[in-house]
Amino acid sequence: MAADPGSPAAGAPAAQWRAQVAVDAPIWGALDYRSAVELAPGSVVRVPLGRQVVCGVVLRCSVDDGADPALKEVGQVCGALPPLGADWMALLRFSASYYQRPLGELMAAALPGWLREHPAQAVARRLRATRQRERCAAYALTALGAQQLPQRIAQRNVALWRLACALGLQRAGAAPDVGDAPRLPVASARGLHPRAAQVLAEWLREGWVREIPASALGSELPHGPVQPPQLREEQALAVQALQAPGFAAHLLFGITGSGKTEVYLHAAQQVLERDPQAQVLLLTPEINLTPQLLQRLAERFPRQRLALLHSGLAEAERFDHWAAAHAGQARIVLGTRLAVLASLPRLALIAVDEEHDPSYKQQEGARYSARDLAVWRARHLGIPVLLGSATPSLESWHAACTGRYRLLRLRQRAGGEMPQVDLANSRDDPLLRAGGPIGRALFDALAQRLQLGDQSLLFLNRRGYAPVLCCPDCGWMSDCPHCDAHLVYHRTDRSLRCHHCGHRQPVARACPQCGSLDLQPVGRGTQRVEEALAALFPQARIARIDADTAARKGQAEASFAQVHAGEVDILVGTQMITKGHDFRRVGLVAALNPDAGLFSHDPRAPERLFAQLVQAAGRAGRAGASALGARMLVQTAYPEHVLYQALQRHDYAGFAARELEERRRAGMPPFRFQALLRAEHAREPRLQDFMEQAAALAAELAADGATTVYPAVPSSLARRAGVHRQQILVESDRRRALHVLLGAWRPALQALAGGVRWAIDVDPTDF
Repeated sequence: MAADPGSPAAGAPAAQWRAQVAVDAPIWGALDYRSAVELAPGSVVRVPLGRQVVCGVVLRCSVDDGADPALKEVGQVCGALPPLGADWMALLRFSASYYQRPLGELMAAALPGWLREHPAQAVARRLRATRQRERCAAYALTALGAQQLPQRIAQRNVALWRLACALGLQRAGAAPDVGDAPRLPVASARGLHPRAAQVLAEWLREGWVREIPASALGSELPHGPVQPPQLREEQALAVQALQAPGFAAHLLFGITGSGKTEVYLHAAQQVLERDPQAQVLLLTPEINLTPQLLQRLAERFPRQRLALLHSGLAEAERFDHWAAAHAGQARIVLGTRLAVLASLPRLALIAVDEEHDPSYKQQEGARYSARDLAVWRARHLGIPVLLGSATPSLESWHAACTGRYRLLRLRQRAGGEMPQVDLANSRDDPLLRAGGPIGRALFDALAQRLQLGDQSLLFLNRRGYAPVLCCPDCGWMSDCPHCDAHLVYHRTDRSLRCHHCGHRQPVARACPQCGSLDLQPVGRGTQRVEEALAALFPQARIARIDADTAARKGQAEASFAQVHAGEVDILVGTQMITKGHDFRRVGLVAALNPDAGLFSHDPRAPERLFAQLVQAAGRAGRAGASALGARMLVQTAYPEHVLYQALQRHDYAGFAARELEERRRAGMPPFRFQALLRAEHAREPRLQDFMEQAAALAAELAADGATTVYPAVPSSLARRAGVHRQQILVESDRRRALHVLLGAWRPALQALAGGVRWAIDVDPTDF
């Protein structure tokens, strides 16, 4: 019996079905509701919960002759949306169980916010409108568009220019002959601009483009996909390994610039050609990496529907992309970590780019690891998963060394050369001792590159002008009133900002403690480095990319486009500029004082520092065009450190072997399994009382000796936004023993909480 889409159940005959529904609320387990019709498992419904109506997913539906009249009825059924599949339900059940979170919370995270917030009728209307739009198969430029569009698009609007150029327009030069201009398929347009449908509809109303119906696609769209480059032998062997049937986890270990993305694309092409309904999921760690990957996918697969899933999309747009993936219409899905939870009924291949990146671990709410869930999902479906990195996580490297993953190597760069790594001792440099941000070696290197016309990239993982303001007379420092952290000085608007809670205040004219007018910035951020470079090299074109300059939508993309176009001589930025970008003109990369990662309390800090520096170095020399060769220069007070020595030799394997041996001796992952209880409360005594009782409970549960419970300690940021924070570490040699303890501990913590906010973080990566 089918439910009427969107029809309310109220007023229907007496219910004969009992539906178990996981609801969008922090509730463990499912809630029972009455239904007048049988609901398929996976149906998306809206149900009453208290005074609200919330979104839910039906887990099971059974005949209930003696229905409890106290049960509330299902309100609406999103009948226009196909039920979520059994494989998706299994993924969500596993995730909720493994990461100790309510199933409804995981499902809410996996479903688009627009779907959760709108009634069934609105969902049906939007799906109908989307199908209507898709009757147009492609767009073509009109003569009016060739004349007017170049004047209507701002030069800095990179995303709109991508669409226009795909239609045949040029950013400079004569307008194209519209008779010979390329036809832009709808599927490709979605890959070039997140709001392509709305933009092209507007251009259609203006008369700048015309529609090509699906019936005319063959005659109007002569252009085939971009021909893929010839694979090198190493790449071909990697693609061939992925053709074996069944599940296998492959670690693609390739130096920066070795063509890992091309392996992903070739593997995807083979999967799509082999099965006309197959879907491919490609995960990337950062939103700002998706535009260049989207463009490559759209060029390579112009006739395939592409879907994009990340938190930067408007909610309605994300729903459109998600719905296309859920219906099996989108053959290729590109997204950040949340995409691993997307409904993909015909998934046949998963690729995880930069698998080592900490961004794949969710740090709030349901603290899942997208990389680990990708491997579980591939195993459950019996399909291959490909994890790619130049600096694999130590867990993945250990799995490859012990045979759990198959190791695929790419040892050669696709173009250019590996940079020479030089270490500049900052302790002996007169320019640095005088307070400057760059030493003599880096100054000379920048001057040489400017004279030659090369681009240079300076990496400093600290935004703002200076980490703190201080008073040299009384010792006052600009501390955040709500966090155990300093307020960072931002000179552009003369403000002090907390990068943890968002507190902002103007810079005082005088020291608030002693009245001195001589407040001094201490340390260096990207703003201060940019200012110093402008004074040292007034002829240079300098750009800065960090979270401050990229705050506005599209700003980071526009800045990256300037770099690619050769309009920037020196680029200064945080780790945003070091990941995945294919800068063809960069000859020199410099890391400014990265030594903090050598002595951090976080045991994963050396691994992350090494990965950051390798990724940064990989931006240099990718085109191999510089007469001076590719070079990386590290300003450090510890040039003799083994991490920097391994970096100089490009020796990831040696670095990883030493780190793994240290972890083995210290009893750390991947040799032991860990979980953290994180808790917070505005009153420190209440938090302390909760943590003492929680530790005592865990110690009782660990009495068999299979697990170890450590005392509660303050978090690395002990107070944030006025809230005190502590944590308890629990670890075991056996994963199962750890989860048995967590499963018994969790309900006891619920009874104990009494206003304390807490969460269990399984396989934590942030201490």
